[in-house]
Amino acid sequence: MLKRVNAGNRLFVFLNCLMVVSFCFLLRAPAMAADSFDPFASLQEKLIDDGFDKVMIRQIYSRPEVTFESRGISTYFVHHESKVKYEQYTDKLLIKRARAYMKKHEDALADARKTYGVESEVVTAIILIESQFGKLLGNRSVINSLSTMASLFDPEVRELLWKKISDTPELDRATFEEKADGKAKWAYRELKAFLNHVNREGYDPIGINGSFAGAMGISQFMPSNIPELAKDGNGDGRIDLFNHADAIASAAYYLKRHGWRPGIDRAKAEKVIYHYNHSERYVEAVLKISEILKGEKWT
Repeated sequence: MLKRVNAGNRLFVFLNCLMVVSFCFLLRAPAMAADSFDPFASLQEKLIDDGFDKVMIRQIYSRPEVTFESRGISTYFVHHESKVKYEQYTDKLLIKRARAYMKKHEDALADARKTYGVESEVVTAIILIESQFGKLLGNRSVINSLSTMASLFDPEVRELLWKKISDTPELDRATFEEKADGKAKWAYRELKAFLNHVNREGYDPIGINGSFAGAMGISQFMPSNIPELAKDGNGDGRIDLFNHADAIASAAYYLKRHGWRPGIDRAKAEKVIYHYNHSERYVEAVLKISEILKGEKWT
C-alpha cells in the first residue's frame, strides 16, 4: 500500500529528493567528463601553433571518421621485422604476376629506367613486396594512425592508449613507455608531412588508407618522403602514389637519390635498397626477385 504525503511534508520530501539528485549528478560527473575527453585536443593546438590553418584543423578533427585508433596502434609497438615472411614473394604465382605487371606497365617502367637508371625488375620487385602491385595497400586510416601516435606527447592521451592496449601480448608498460616518446615525435613529423601533402594536392585526408605505420600508396611511401622523393610519373601535374606511373617513378627516384647507378654491383645495391626498408631480409628478397625476373644473378 502506497504511503500518502501530506502538504506539510511536501517541501521536506522535495528538498531531500533534490539533494539525492544533486549527489547522484556529482557522482556521475567524472564519468561524463571522461566520456567527453577529446584525445586530439592538445594535438590540434600543437598543429595550429606550428602554423596549420585553424579552420582546416578544426574541420578535419571534427569529422566523425577521425577517431583514436587504438586497435591498430598496438601492432606498431610489438612489430618485429624478423617475422615477415619475405620468402613468400618468390612464389611462382607472384612471379608470374610480376611479369604480367612489367608488361602492363612497360612504358612507365621504361621511362623510370631511362630517367633514373633503375632496372624495371628492381622497381617491380619493390612494388611486389610493398603492396603486391597495389592489391594490398593497407586498411588503416593514415590520419587516424598518425594522429593517435602523434598525440602521445600528452600524458593523458598516453594513459588512455595504454589502458586500451595493455592486454596486448608481448607488450608491457616499460616497453610501451620506452617507445612512446620516440614514436610521438616521429609520428608528429609524419602527420605534418601528410597534412601538407593532401593540402597541396587537394586530396581528402579522411579517405586515404595505408599501413599501420602510415605508409601509403602502391610504393608505400611515408609522408615525409613525398616532398623530396615522390615523382609525377604520368605528367598530369600531380603526385598520386595510388597511381602506378607515379608510384613507379617515385620508387625509382628514391633509389637513385640514395646512390643507385646503372651497372651498380650487388654490395652497393644492397646498401641502396636498405634505405627503402631497414631490413637485410627485405634487401635480399628484392634482389632475389629481380634476379628471377631478369634470369641472371647480380655480380
